[in-house]
Formats: sequence, C-alpha cells, structure tokens
Amino acid sequence: MPFTEIDFFTISTATFRILFCLVVLRQDRRLIAHFNVTANPTAEWAAQQVAEAFPEETIPRFLIHDRESIYGEFFRQRIRNIGIEEVITTPRSPWHNTINGRLIGAIRRERLNHVIVLNEHHLCIILCDDSE
Repeated sequence: MPFTEIDFFTISTATFRILFCLVVLRQDRRLIAHFNVTANPTAEWAAQQVAEAFPEETIPRFLIHDRESIYGEFFRQRIRNIGIEEVITTPRSPWHNTINGRLIGAIRRERLNHVIVLNEHHLCIILCDDSE
C-alpha cells in the first residue's frame, strides 16, 4: 500500500460543541482504513490513530496530509518511527488531498446533512451504520 491520506473534518452537535473526525483513507483501493471522533484532538491522539489504522504488515510507505498544526513534531516523529514517510501538501492547495476531500463531502451529504448529532458516540453510530 504505497499512499494513504489523512484528514480532519468538523461536525457541530445539538449542544453546539464541535467534534473532530479523523479519516484515514487508503488510496490504492479507496477504502477507509480508520476513523475516529474526538472533541479535543491532539498530536498524540492523531498519531495513535495512525498507529491503530495499520497493523505491522499493512503500513503504508507514504502518508499525505495538509499543514494543520495538529501534525506537529510529536506526530511527525511518531509516524517516522513507524516507518512512514510524510508527504505534506502545499499551502492553500485543497486539490492535493482530493480523494479524502470527496470522501468527506460524501459523508456530509449522505450521512450528516439530515441528522442532528448529539455527541461523540452518536456520531460514531451514524458513521458506522451500514443498514442504508
């Protein structure tokens, strides 16, 4: 698996809290490798999600991400230790992370636009529901 993309998007809850959803997408098959939701994202949390997304035998060679501050030194060091090389997109260039961008748009249109999210657990249920 040569390339993997990672990106965050935000969701407002019924109580006006902001939740952050991290999506890890495998480019070779355009499959979601991992996602998780938190109200307080940190570099440590994001690095742990990447580590959980890939068991040893499926570690990607490259990880594409944007220049968000959450991908700080701790995050960068952790993915280097795992053996993943970073590919950081150029500033103000959303087309460099297009597959994940389209996925996030589809998630919003198909799962979130017609639902009021209550909390982190409720959002995970909405995103995991395969009955539709």
